[in-house]
Amino acid sequence: MMSPGVSDDFRKQVAGYGLTTAQILYRLPDYPRFLQSYVWQEYDLYPEFPTLTRFLEFWQRQLEGPLHSVTVAHCRLIGPAEFKMVDGLFRLH
Repeated sequence: MMSPGVSDDFRKQVAGYGLTTAQILYRLPDYPRFLQSYVWQEYDLYPEFPTLTRFLEFWQRQLEGPLHSVTVAHCRLIGPAEFKMVDGLFRLH
């Protein structure tokens, strides 16, 4: 059990959530030939993206601007350490 002072965002990261960013292009209701951009960002689970899916379902149900496209980027913030080989040895005295 985590201490009560731990943020919900950190708890999500430990549970496997990663930072998900979606660029949503949608058509303006009054000017359908024009596209508008909206950036959405939240912690979500790869590859199902349940939080993003619920948001897009809400958008289609409640908002007037029809979706044109959605571009998604996802990064797990807490994961195994990454190691990189170096081409030399450096000493500090």
